[in-house]
Amino acid sequence: MPRRIRTLLGTVAILVFVCVYALVAMALAESRILEAPKLVQTLVYVILGVAWILPLLPLIKWMEGPRIR
Repeated sequence: MPRRIRTLLGTVAILVFVCVYALVAMALAESRILEAPKLVQTLVYVILGVAWILPLLPLIKWMEGPRIR
């Protein structure tokens, strides 16, 4: 598959994933985290803010693909 097509498909997949992830994170924050102590809230927000990248790393590597020289 050409790199341009992989990049396009990967970009669409990343946008869809981030939108869904943001909705899930907001729902979680709104329902459960509000009753927690401030320190726990801060830790959860930091974790939720960084955790979205972990599932996307394999997709990003796939988008880069093998270098053809």
